[in-house]
Amino acid sequence: MTQPPAPQPAVPHPAVAQPAVPQTTATHSPAIHSPAPGRPSTSTSTSTSVSPTAKSLWRSGRGIVAIALIILAAAVVTLLLSSGQRQGRPLDPDDTSLAGSHALAQLLRDRGVTVHRVDSAAAAEASVRAARENAQVLVTGTAYLSEQEADRLASSRADLLLVGPVPYAERLAPDATTPEGGQDAISRSRDPGCFLPAAVKAGSAYLGGLTYSGPAGAIGCYPAGDAYTLLRYPQGGHTVTLVGSGDFMTNQRLAEDGNAALALNLAGTRPTLIWLVPSPEPPQVAGAQGKSFNDLIPAGVKWGALQLALAVLLVAFWQGRRLGPVVAEKLPVVVRAAETVEGRGRLYRARRARARAADALRTGTLHRITPRLGLPPGAGWEAVVSAVAGRTGHDTGRVGAALYGPPPADDAGLSALADYLDSLERQVKDS
Repeated sequence: MTQPPAPQPAVPHPAVAQPAVPQTTATHSPAIHSPAPGRPSTSTSTSTSVSPTAKSLWRSGRGIVAIALIILAAAVVTLLLSSGQRQGRPLDPDDTSLAGSHALAQLLRDRGVTVHRVDSAAAAEASVRAARENAQVLVTGTAYLSEQEADRLASSRADLLLVGPVPYAERLAPDATTPEGGQDAISRSRDPGCFLPAAVKAGSAYLGGLTYSGPAGAIGCYPAGDAYTLLRYPQGGHTVTLVGSGDFMTNQRLAEDGNAALALNLAGTRPTLIWLVPSPEPPQVAGAQGKSFNDLIPAGVKWGALQLALAVLLVAFWQGRRLGPVVAEKLPVVVRAAETVEGRGRLYRARRARARAADALRTGTLHRITPRLGLPPGAGWEAVVSAVAGRTGHDTGRVGAALYGPPPADDAGLSALADYLDSLERQVKDS
């Protein structure tokens, strides 16, 4: 059996050390660039702008634009579908939505009742004086009333029709009481259960909400438990009527059961009906000294808040990232390929990574000679060894040990392995 050639210095062979990349991090510096073999190295390059073009911006942003258009279309469709289903102004005689009471107001006018729509207690008081107190004031739970305004309405000679949870109801109807801790009655069709002519003529009606109990002489209708959802009693020369909920007076419910008849009988008792609705602008609540919340804020606080907002904007502008166009910069150092290979070899030797170096040599050799042997990339080791031995005339055992054997024990063995693999590759190439 022939002996291998004499060992050489422990430097990897340039011809076979190129395909493998060592796993150490010291040689992968981003500042090193190796030109391809056979090409001259260049140490100067020009900076080229790679700013995005209009075409690239459209290609990358068309998905976002499509999503935005879909959201916009969905919003428009939703707005169009919901335009006819607006909530409206509840129990407003001029509102034609389902929650409004325009139909009831029109029926009252057809029966000769004058309906005045007012949006303040002062206007209601003026209308009562104009009607010489031969009127009825309808107050709903949506109206804005102060304590003083409620006292003035209660002291007038006009009848009161209180619908729902009216503010300061205890002042407008001091003799009526609600059950303590009791829950609102469920709104449903109820029978009158009383002898009040307005309820008896109407029959069943859609009532619920608050429930009341009154003083002696009061008439309660449409019972819910131990209390009533409709209560009427005389108070100080005029009549007070309380209704737990105004759903039966809305455009949606007016045509059901006896709702229309009950609403007309309750609201049409006087020739003039003064319908109090919420003001477009809610009144400001004043403090004990007649000042609102905005009046109590010192003037310096507003200027301080403005300065703070300006300071935040300036800090945001100062700290914000301002990115310019992206450019390709030249590398600071250009290293030749031969120097890179020698550097790898020195690193292998310093780390004593003989197994890794041998594996890199064998992998590179197999990668180059397998196509020349006419074998597929995934050929087994037996086929490769037989083909190499047949092509070069070497012993199959030695060829197998060189290509697939254990790693060398020392640097001399690694150098001998590199020379032998180089010899096999030249013979395969020349055969």
